Amino acid sequence: MKIGIIGAGNIGGNLTRRLTSLGHQVSVANSRGPETLTDLAEETGATPVTVAEAARGAEIVVVTVPFKNVPDLPAGLFDGAAEGFAVIDTGNYYPKHRDGRIAGVEDEGLTESRWTERHLGHPVVKAFNGTYAADIIDRPRPAGHPERIALPVAGDHEEAKKAVRALIDELGFDTVDAGGLDESWRQQPDTPVYGLRGGVEAVTRALAEASPVRTDAFRG
Repeated sequence: MKIGIIGAGNIGGNLTRRLTSLGHQVSVANSRGPETLTDLAEETGATPVTVAEAARGAEIVVVTVPFKNVPDLPAGLFDGAAEGFAVIDTGNYYPKHRDGRIAGVEDEGLTESRWTERHLGHPVVKAFNGTYAADIIDRPRPAGHPERIALPVAGDHEEAKKAVRALIDELGFDTVDAGGLDESWRQQPDTPVYGLRGGVEAVTRALAEASPVRTDAFRG
């Protein structure tokens, strides 16, 4: 499968490592330019590209950039992507520590991924936002293993969500359908499932226990 990854930080870098190891054709981009990705490319065999080129031919595009930087992504970001491609959004809103106050979240009440979807102009599937980057490398387990971790996955489009869940399964993790994108607040920071290393039952329970009230620590 051809996969584009926009953002080469902890999550993007480790997804690049795992996905290339599984035989996927990965193009990876960051805000500083492909020349800064030489080491990652040499390590993994991924192709370093500009952000504008990352989605070309891609069946899945991973957007893993700081929340506040989503509006700065170039227009036509998905031009040339494969027909029926899916977009994974890994983002989180950290108003006090990184992003500043985002009116769409604070005043309009949009979930993080709904806000991101609006800016990207394409449906997104929320996944990996509460996953420790190191776990992508260290904690894959075969299906049925008692220590296999489950990840919540939210999105409105069933085919896209199905493709993302299949990819996560291939990476060595179970998934739990967390509902549509307007329900994705259940996996935002400071919810029970955020950072949870648990199986399907534990993740399902944590999603059900979530409150839509954002604590002061996560309000702008």
